[in-house]
Amino acid sequence: QVQLVESGGGLVQAGGSLRLSCAASGSAFSINVLAWYRQAPGKQREFVASATRGGTTNYADSVKGRFTISRDNAKKTVYLAMNSLEVEDTAVYYCAAGPLDVRTWGQGTQVTVSS
Repeated sequence: QVQLVESGGGLVQAGGSLRLSCAASGSAFSINVLAWYRQAPGKQREFVASATRGGTTNYADSVKGRFTISRDNAKKTVYLAMNSLEVEDTAVYYCAAGPLDVRTWGQGTQVTVSS
């Protein structure tokens, strides 16, 4: 059974940086895809970035050039480096995992960007 534990959220000023981490448990197959999603108040959860075990990455247009997803397969951990943060990036960030599609979600970590 896959379990995901996020860390690294917090309060940061606009233009600042944060790094999120997500430690996963489960088989390599079950965590082939590790991804980050976010949900802002009053909005639907949206895709942020994903990385496969083989190294393929994808990003939402809104974060391209500012956020970088990476993973350490040996540690079963995925990271999200967030730079040039904007107030609009304020949300609860969720780690997600699955073999091809996302099937398991973490509890989420709050990221708040102040102006």
